[in-house]
Amino acid sequence: MNTGLLKGILLVVAGAVSYAVLAIIVRFAYNEGYTTIEVITSQYTLGLAVLGAVTLLKRKAPGPAATPAGRYVRWQLAAGGVAYGLTGVCYYMAVKYIPVSICVVLLMQTIWMGIVLEALLRRQFPGWGRCLAVLTVLAGTLLATNAIRNGHALDARGIAWGLAAAVTYTIMLFVSNRVALNMSPYEKGCWTLAGATALVLLIGAGQFGGGFNVSIFWKWGLLLSLFGTILPPVLFNTGMPKTGIGLGSILISAEIPVSVSMAYLLLHETVLASQWLGIVLIITAIVLINFNVLRKEFKTAASCS
Repeated sequence: MNTGLLKGILLVVAGAVSYAVLAIIVRFAYNEGYTTIEVITSQYTLGLAVLGAVTLLKRKAPGPAATPAGRYVRWQLAAGGVAYGLTGVCYYMAVKYIPVSICVVLLMQTIWMGIVLEALLRRQFPGWGRCLAVLTVLAGTLLATNAIRNGHALDARGIAWGLAAAVTYTIMLFVSNRVALNMSPYEKGCWTLAGATALVLLIGAGQFGGGFNVSIFWKWGLLLSLFGTILPPVLFNTGMPKTGIGLGSILISAEIPVSVSMAYLLLHETVLASQWLGIVLIITAIVLINFNVLRKEFKTAASCS
């Protein structure tokens, strides 16, 4: 195998694993009495500080200058960052009410939501292959959440927050994949994170007067920012160009089985065989969606070798 491709695969998988760790850390923080606002504020503010420092260092480093971005583009990225901030708030609220293994499955509903959003914007009905993928995701979700046999036991608030996280995540991905494509990934991430941090600070303003437990910053904040806002963007931005979009999208889905496995091992959540079957169906749908792109990427790689 091409060493560059192997390196890209390892980087993208590492990024997916980093995201998978997040919900586990959040649950541990909740168990110690920390609130959602404390958790997410520590993650985004520390992440912005580190990413901002790295961006400044990159600017001063010798090498070709990145394409400058206008003020309008920066505002677009910040707006996308608001959706990113909302994703964190909604996802961490879902973790309060339902198992982590179900939260990650609900977040992955962005797979079919992205297809629907693209169809609405293009005013074009998606192909039958994508429609089959959507149905596969929905069937996999019913199994992975054990909704058929145990749906009545799931807290409706957690389901609602999880689906809301998927909606905002879809919006964030849409903005990220269409705005400032030539901007430095560090600067782009910095502006996106600035919008997210501003939103989180605004939401939590009422808690900062005296009820905010600042110990969250050194107890869990560093880990949250490392695995949630620092490592994944760097790993994905470095690895995806080497793997291509098709293979990269499939590799990112490693977040689902890793997160569910960690919830089973570390949080002792119950995960049934039927739920694993649902996860396999969801990953199969991701492969179906990216099959044509993946085939083209392998043909290009074969012709270049």
